[in-house]
Amino acid sequence: MVKKILCIGTTIWMFILMISCETSGTKKQIRDYPITPVPFTKIELKDNFWSKRIKTNRDVTIPYGFKKCEEEGRIRNFERAGGLLGGGYEGLMPFDDSDIYKIIEGASYSLQTHPDEKLDKYIDDIIGKISAAQEEDGYLTTWKTINPDTTPAWWVKPGPHWFNLESSHELYNMGHLYEAAYAHFRATGKRNLLNIALKNAELIANTFGPDKLRTPPGHQIIESGLIKLFRATGDEKYLKLAKFFLDARGDSTGHKLNGSYNQDHMPVIKQDEAVGHAVRAVYMYAGMADIAALLQDKEYLNAIDRIWGNVVTKKLYLTGGVGARHEGESFGDNYELPNLTAYNETCAAIANVYWNHRMFLLHGHSKYIDVLERTLYNGLISGVSLSGDTFFYPNCLASDGKYKFNQGALTRKSWFDCSCCPTNIMRFMPSVPDYIYAQRNDSLYVNLFIANNARININENDIQITQKTDYPWDDRVEFNFGLNKETTFVLKIRIPGWAQNKPVPGDLYSYLSNTSGQYKIRLNGEEITGVTHKGYAEISRTWQDGDVVELFLPMPVRRVLSNELVADNKDKVALERGPVVYCAEWIDNGGRALDLIVPDDAIFSTEFKNDLLGGVTVIKGKVIREKGRITDLTAIPYYAWSHRGPGEMAVWLGRK
Repeated sequence: MVKKILCIGTTIWMFILMISCETSGTKKQIRDYPITPVPFTKIELKDNFWSKRIKTNRDVTIPYGFKKCEEEGRIRNFERAGGLLGGGYEGLMPFDDSDIYKIIEGASYSLQTHPDEKLDKYIDDIIGKISAAQEEDGYLTTWKTINPDTTPAWWVKPGPHWFNLESSHELYNMGHLYEAAYAHFRATGKRNLLNIALKNAELIANTFGPDKLRTPPGHQIIESGLIKLFRATGDEKYLKLAKFFLDARGDSTGHKLNGSYNQDHMPVIKQDEAVGHAVRAVYMYAGMADIAALLQDKEYLNAIDRIWGNVVTKKLYLTGGVGARHEGESFGDNYELPNLTAYNETCAAIANVYWNHRMFLLHGHSKYIDVLERTLYNGLISGVSLSGDTFFYPNCLASDGKYKFNQGALTRKSWFDCSCCPTNIMRFMPSVPDYIYAQRNDSLYVNLFIANNARININENDIQITQKTDYPWDDRVEFNFGLNKETTFVLKIRIPGWAQNKPVPGDLYSYLSNTSGQYKIRLNGEEITGVTHKGYAEISRTWQDGDVVELFLPMPVRRVLSNELVADNKDKVALERGPVVYCAEWIDNGGRALDLIVPDDAIFSTEFKNDLLGGVTVIKGKVIREKGRITDLTAIPYYAWSHRGPGEMAVWLGRK
């Protein structure tokens, strides 16, 4: 099935709570998210989990992506559109341009923490080709510039600029261009890509609007890209244009509606259920969160609150993935969560992280980070191999070793005709540290537990925070504070839902039994009882140099049950430990996994294996086969499955 998607991942960059914008000679105050993330440029990772992943992305995945784009003509398409090379459009998708933009974005973020003169020059060379491909009026989509009378895909009709916007992906390409331009400008200070983006955005602003062309794009992302241009320039017209594209959905007075697949079936502020193409939908929700924050729009806020509630209570996989159906790469009905045929596109997992992060920045509640963390450690990183050069497009929760779920393959592939997921991984990975800390006035949020050194300014005082932990394998987290002078602030440490007997918000999943072990916090060696508010343990005090806070999060093996309305999980149980969801894979379990039954009284042990799958904690125990034979179970983290050949795999195991 030809895929119509591409996805976007976007690192949220905040400036300050109030942004001054120049518009038509007047200065206006635009509000922002009440909570501000501490940017990854202020954080140096020191852990054994994410540091390796990010290094692999920098050293292997990004160079691999550029190489594939060279081999498959994505870069040559810009040369042809710019008259630098002869020949027709190469590729099968009208949105191949966006792959280049996404890799540039990821490479730019990487440059901010790891300067690389050779990479910097290589990107500039590509930008020169992009500039050549841009038409005089600012238009930039290579397949239409090269030959508007032909189309790379059977489902896209040829035609002039802006024709068939529900499928042409012209505005989708532009959204990714804006995201890349913003990242490149922030990383290098250069305006070469930003100027290309601004020239194009002027064309978009002159073409689309309430009294102009009123057709929204089929695939969302330009909304988030325009917000980035607003942040880069302070020009409010980009903010207004982003809202226009969102408001145009479901408005039949401006265009013929394209239905729920494109979330174009009703106005966005009236929607209350996640429907249609999952990636398009979730990035729309992220864009709506931006508008809710920047324009203090309560209707937008109420709508995404309703939709978020629908997703987490009825449409979220245990791994944090979203999108049940291969058909339309879409959300299914409420409680439709199949395992063998689960779609769970990698891009949708990335989108889910960005949306939930924005929801946290709006509301300051840990439940959004709970969903973010679940997605991050499970359904997102499963999309790329440990070696960094093979990828999952869909992420199923069961495999029979026969159904070729991954675009015709039983395991990860090196590339796809539609390679949105690989290039999205490339741009996402450098931004992981963005989600560790956040600030609001005199409060410091600790959201993720990843060993790092951070430099954070609180109350005009620079504070050094050293976080030490072997999370997600170990239950202890230590925070050391270095201060030049005493500083009063509130430390807010997230207490994960899984540590409070609640795997996810709502009743979609629950634990078979509650644990008696409680989290513990020590301040300078003495156990304290902190006030808990919105899922955060709060410690308010005047902090001194050398203060130490220790957090202990019990990590027993937990049995997870589904809501009884999830038909595929009836009489089944899943295993997790801490934030990590586990699966049984054929190679560890006598060649099979789908016939394993886990009795309620099974006893489990855990063991860290440094020489297995990059170093993982495995779960072991005695279980039974369908015919009653007792056998040994070995379960591995779900994200690490399918590295040792195709075969059976199951997250949800029999219970009876």
